[in-house]
Amino acid sequence: MLKRFKIPHSPSVFLNYSFLFCVSIILFLNDANAQLSGKSFKETTENLISKAPETYNDLDIVLNPIRRDTSLMRYFANASAKENFYPGASYALNQLGISYRDYALYNKAIRLHQMALEAAEVNDNTEFEIYSLSMLSAVYRRTEAIPSALDCAQKAIGLAEYLEHPNEDTKRSLNFSLNSIGHIYRTLGQYDLAIANFRKSIVLEAELGNTLGLAMNYKDIGECLEAESKLEEALQNYEKSLVFNEKIGSNRINILSNLGIAHVYVHQGKSKEALQIFKSILGASEELGDMKIISEIYLNIGWAQIQNNQFEEAQRNLNKGLEIAEKYNLLSEMEEAYSFLSDLWENQDDFKKSKEFFIKAENVEEKISNDRNKLYVADMISRSEEDNKNARIEVLAKENEIINLKLRRNQNTLLISALLLALFTLMLYILYRQNQLKSDKKMLTLEQSMLRSQMNPHFLFNSLNSIKLYIINNEKKNAVHYLNKFSKLVRKILEASSLREIPLAEELETVELYMTIENIRFSNEIQFKINIDEGIDPHIVKVPSLILQPFLENALWHGLSSKDGDKSILLHISRRKKGYIDISITDNGVGREVAEKLKQSKVLKRKSVGINITKERLANFSKDYQNKFEIEIVDLFDKQDTACGTKVILHIPII
Repeated sequence: MLKRFKIPHSPSVFLNYSFLFCVSIILFLNDANAQLSGKSFKETTENLISKAPETYNDLDIVLNPIRRDTSLMRYFANASAKENFYPGASYALNQLGISYRDYALYNKAIRLHQMALEAAEVNDNTEFEIYSLSMLSAVYRRTEAIPSALDCAQKAIGLAEYLEHPNEDTKRSLNFSLNSIGHIYRTLGQYDLAIANFRKSIVLEAELGNTLGLAMNYKDIGECLEAESKLEEALQNYEKSLVFNEKIGSNRINILSNLGIAHVYVHQGKSKEALQIFKSILGASEELGDMKIISEIYLNIGWAQIQNNQFEEAQRNLNKGLEIAEKYNLLSEMEEAYSFLSDLWENQDDFKKSKEFFIKAENVEEKISNDRNKLYVADMISRSEEDNKNARIEVLAKENEIINLKLRRNQNTLLISALLLALFTLMLYILYRQNQLKSDKKMLTLEQSMLRSQMNPHFLFNSLNSIKLYIINNEKKNAVHYLNKFSKLVRKILEASSLREIPLAEELETVELYMTIENIRFSNEIQFKINIDEGIDPHIVKVPSLILQPFLENALWHGLSSKDGDKSILLHISRRKKGYIDISITDNGVGREVAEKLKQSKVLKRKSVGINITKERLANFSKDYQNKFEIEIVDLFDKQDTACGTKVILHIPII
C-alpha cells in the first residue's frame, strides 16, 4: 500500500523560504476553477474512487479543471493511496510533480513523479508507467541529469512499443518522450539528432491531431536551426509554430515563438522590427510568471537597443534582466547579461567596464560548465551503482530460485523414494543428495566470489575516476569512448556471471574491454595482442565464463606495474594435442621472483584471490569432462639468465 503523500517542508536548494511561501500561494490560487468547496470535492473524490477508472483520460475528464490546484491534488493523492486506488494516486502525484517542476522545485518534482511511477508499477498500469517516466525525463532534463533523462524517455518509448493498441493518451506520452529526447540532444549540441526526433514527433502528433504538440515541436526545431545559424529555416519553423498556436492560443508558445523570430531578426540586422516584437510579448510573459523568459526578454531588448545605439535604454533593460537572473539564480541568463553589458560598454569606448563584465561572463560560463560536469558525473556514478546493485540482486535471486526449485524437486523425489525403497536405500539417497547440494552450494559460492573479484569496488571506482578526469579536462570524445567501453564491460561481466560456459569469442571480447579500461591508468603503455591459430573457431569453442581476467590482472599488477620501458601482454590460443585448447598469457614483466620481493616490500599488498577462485572453479568443472583442466606457469629468462616475464598456460579440455 502507498504511503500517504506529504510535501516535505525542507527548503529547496534553488529557492529561499520566502519564495517557497509565495510559490505555495500562487499554486493554491493558480486556477479559478479550483474554487470548489471541501464537501463538493470530497464527494467527487469518493465517487471516483468507488468507480475506480483505470485510464488517464477517464480521470482527466473529471480532474482537469483543478489539476493545478496542489491542495486538492494532494488530498486526492492521499485518499487514493489510502484506498489502494493506484491509478488515481499516480494521476494526482504526476500533476503535483508538474506543478512543482514549472516553479523550478525540481527535487520535489522528481520525488513526486517517482512515487507516481511506483503506484503505476504496483498496479501494473502501463499507461501510467509511460506517463510517469515521460514526466521524470522532463524534470531530469531541466536539472542537467542527461543520462537519467535519456534513460527514462527510452524506457517510456520501449513500454509503448510493447502495447498492441495504445490509446491516445499513451501516444501523447510517447510523443512527449520523443520531444524530450530531442531536447536532450539539443542540450548536448547535437542539433541534427534533436531535429530528427522533433520531426518524428511531428509525424505522430499530426496523426493524433494534437495541435499543441505540433506547435511545440516546430518551435523547438526553429531553436535548433537558429543555433546552427540557419536563420531563414528557423524563421519558417517559428512561423509554422505560430500558425498552429492560433488554434489553441497557448500563451507560452506564442511568447517563445515570437521571441525566436525577434532573436533571428537581430541576427539579420533588423533590430527595430525585433524591438517591436520583444516589447509586444513582455507583458504576456509577465502574466505567465516564468522568470527565466521574463529575464531573457529584457536582455534581448537591451541587446537590440545596443544595435540601435540606444545605450541608455539598453543599460536599463540589461540591468533589469540581470536583476531577475541574479534573484532567481538563472546562470545562463546571468552569463548572457554580463556579455551584453560588456558589448554595451565596448560600444561606448569604456573598455575598463567592458573588461569587468567580460570577466564576470567568463566566470559564470565556467561555473555553468563545472556544475554541468559535476551533475553529469554524479548522475552516472549513481546510475552505475544502482544498476550494478540491481543486477547483482537479480542474478542472486535467479540462482536462489534455481536452488529452491532443486530443493522442492528433491523433496518430491524423497517422498516417492520413501514409498519404493527400503529404509537403508532411502538413507543412502539422502546422503547422496546432501553431498550434491553441498557441491552446488560450493559452486554458487565460487560464482559469487568470482563476480565480486571481477566487479571489485576498487576497479569500478578507479575506472569511473579515470573517466571523470576526461570529463573535467573537457575530453568529451575520450570520456564517451571509455564510458561506452566501461558500461559494455560491466554488462558483459554481469551476463557472463549467470552462465556456466560461454563461447571463447565472448570471453576474448570481455578481456579486450577489461584491458582497454585498465590501460587508461597505464597511460596506454601496454601493448595487448590476441593471436588465434588457424583451425580454431572461437565462436564454437566453449570455455568457463570469466576465467582469463584474473590472470591478466595478475600480469598487470604484479608483472608490469613495476617494470620500466616497453610493456606487453600476448594472449595466444592454440591446439597442441587432441581434446585440448591451450590458452597462454605471456607478459614481459619483472618475473615472479622479483614481483614477490616487491610485494613484500609494499605496505599494501594485493592478494591474487581471483586466481585461487579460478583454480577452484576449474577443479569443479573437471568433474564434467573426461580430461582435466590444467594450469601451467613458466618463468621466462633472457640469454643473461635474467627474468624477463611470465607465461601462464591454461589447458582447456573440449568436447
